[in-house]
Amino acid sequence: MSAAARPRRIWLCADDYGISPGVNRAIRDLIERGRLNATSVMMVGAAIARSEIEALQSAAKTSPRCTIGLHVTLSAPFRPLTMHFRPLDGDMFMPFPKLLRAGVLRRLDREFFRAEVKAQLVAFADAFGRVPDFVDGHQHVQLYPQVRDGFVDAVVETAPSAWVRQGGRDLPLRQRLASPKAMVLDSLSAQFRRRAGSAGLGFNPGFAGAYDFARDADFGALMRHFLEGLPDGGLVMCHPGFVDDVLAGLDPMTDVREREHAYLASDAFARLLTASNVTLE
Repeated sequence: MSAAARPRRIWLCADDYGISPGVNRAIRDLIERGRLNATSVMMVGAAIARSEIEALQSAAKTSPRCTIGLHVTLSAPFRPLTMHFRPLDGDMFMPFPKLLRAGVLRRLDREFFRAEVKAQLVAFADAFGRVPDFVDGHQHVQLYPQVRDGFVDAVVETAPSAWVRQGGRDLPLRQRLASPKAMVLDSLSAQFRRRAGSAGLGFNPGFAGAYDFARDADFGALMRHFLEGLPDGGLVMCHPGFVDDVLAGLDPMTDVREREHAYLASDAFARLLTASNVTLE
């Protein structure tokens, strides 16, 4: 087989394992079907009991390339593991827009974030018996100014072999301008890559998966767009899940998760991978 014909091997990562039993079940289902090869775990989530960890480990054994990472969570409505974490909104982390704004205005202390990320890394190691394969962030918190400094410090100290997720795209400007949300991630990720690279951490060479989680979004068409131009080793994030009361009480992303699961489990997705010369294996 020529180099030009060799399939691109990408990571398709389901975020938010641990947020609710329904999300956990959907992610495990897709791993067992061979439709995901990565998931990241919220150690401060509502569904992170030993039985949920063991079920994920069992599902991952069915997929030789499946990796399990830590989904660092530093935004509301979740609560920190460290006792003296600041800033807080009541007893919870701040909502992510406030956290991002505080970082941009240089009002955060990296030491609080280093300690909290380290605590979540230690909790992962205690639960799984090893450090995570990679580390990313809920609502992209690892990219935020000042937060990223504490994040990188903690990963280097606690899990230096793990790679970290950056959210920037390697696409022509015309294509990047089509998504304002992704443009913000591009800008934040350029700074994050410099910080992670200077610390000796590896990161994914390309990223896709950001979109407006609208009710009428055509996830199949979006996935086709995500795969266009994604380099070998690039990462697509997704958020499949089954809606339950726990999820509805924590996150506005509900029905969209079931649509993502339905598409990723479908024959149409398998055909798209083949047509795009992409493999998860």
